Amino acid sequence: MGHYFDFDDSIKSQERLISYEINGLKMSLISDNGVFSKNELDEGSRTLLKTILPLGLKGKILDLGAGYGPIGLTIAMSLPNTSVTLVDINPRAVSLCQKNADLHGLSQRVTCLQSDIFSSVEGPYDSIVVNPPIRAGKKVTYKMYEGAYQHLIDGGTFYFVIRKAQGASSASNYVKEIFGNITLLARHKGFHVYVARKNTNQEKESLNA
Repeated sequence: MGHYFDFDDSIKSQERLISYEINGLKMSLISDNGVFSKNELDEGSRTLLKTILPLGLKGKILDLGAGYGPIGLTIAMSLPNTSVTLVDINPRAVSLCQKNADLHGLSQRVTCLQSDIFSSVEGPYDSIVVNPPIRAGKKVTYKMYEGAYQHLIDGGTFYFVIRKAQGASSASNYVKEIFGNITLLARHKGFHVYVARKNTNQEKESLNA
């Protein structure tokens, strides 16, 4: 049986409705077999959302590896001054994203896109959010971190969540190498939420040092 990030179209569809509440916002989304965390909102995404929603993100947001859309669509529902692009390699996940965007009347501010990481993504974005597919391996997740820097505006922010036991320390160190900075925003049930900010002036300063 294939992983959610390597979709097997022989997996029989069995759509279901997933309901959850984040910071007082109640959401119901359509999920299905063959996508990540098909039966409930996973704890990593929940921790990420509870951490970043109060920050009041604005502008163009990218949800990379969106699954059926809980992160990106919750951001779009909570923060009306955003336009959100949800990206996944899994065609079933992308189809679910679109269904869920339509379900919540978000189609004018939400774009659902099938892409192998950043292959079909243009940008730049004000913020990028990722709950990385750890089971896909570092070759995939580290490409997400590298590409995030390249697809952000100057001053843009990159948010990601990762479990301590699944390499939070090494991932945060790698992101710090790329961005030149990183901040731990929250810890909950073993999950760490980080933010890194793109600052090309910081790059220039380090080159001139």
